[in-house]
Amino acid sequence: MPSPFALPTPAPAPLPADALVCVVDDDDSIRRSLARLFRSAHLPVETLPSARAYLDRAPDPGPSCLVLDVRMPGLDGLKLQQALAGRGVQIVFLSGHGDVPMCAGAMKAGAVDFLTKPVDDEDLLTAVRCALARSVETRQSVAEHACARTRIQTLTPREFEVLKCVIAGMLNKQIAGRLNAAEKTIKIHRKRVMEKMGVVSVAELVRVSQAAGVAPA
Repeated sequence: MPSPFALPTPAPAPLPADALVCVVDDDDSIRRSLARLFRSAHLPVETLPSARAYLDRAPDPGPSCLVLDVRMPGLDGLKLQQALAGRGVQIVFLSGHGDVPMCAGAMKAGAVDFLTKPVDDEDLLTAVRCALARSVETRQSVAEHACARTRIQTLTPREFEVLKCVIAGMLNKQIAGRLNAAEKTIKIHRKRVMEKMGVVSVAELVRVSQAAGVAPA
């Protein structure tokens, strides 16, 4: 049965070829069973016996979902979730010992879903596909931010000031007054800003600036 704390499932979308499901569970029979399930659904899968083994592996190069048991020897699933905080790892918990406070805490910390064993195959596959879709979106957002920040760094200090004024909706005359400059000079700066940012409209400039985390003047 799906967790009452789960987020709405997005519409199915094609996943990249490098998407991966990683199962971390200390029970070998469960690892084998889940591996068969995911392969039958044409989802590449890797299985690991412990949280420590997961931390020791290289980060996934593409979108991924971590299907994680809660109670394991050594580092348990919830502590692994804490260790991964801020890394954008999408987690689906699968536990035979979950309770409402544990589920609520895991979801509040960013888990995609919290399912109990024995789990319905379709419920698990739905949660995993949701996690992979979220992983795709997260990675795209990170890439857009990095690209936008790179473009921002090509601007001179004056061009950056002009950019902030433009995305605030100011006209060239208003910007000139604010920056105590000639309107003709502002036009030149504005043209260079658009070229360096790789955009042709103010709407595009606003979108790229938002991706870079730049606020309007």
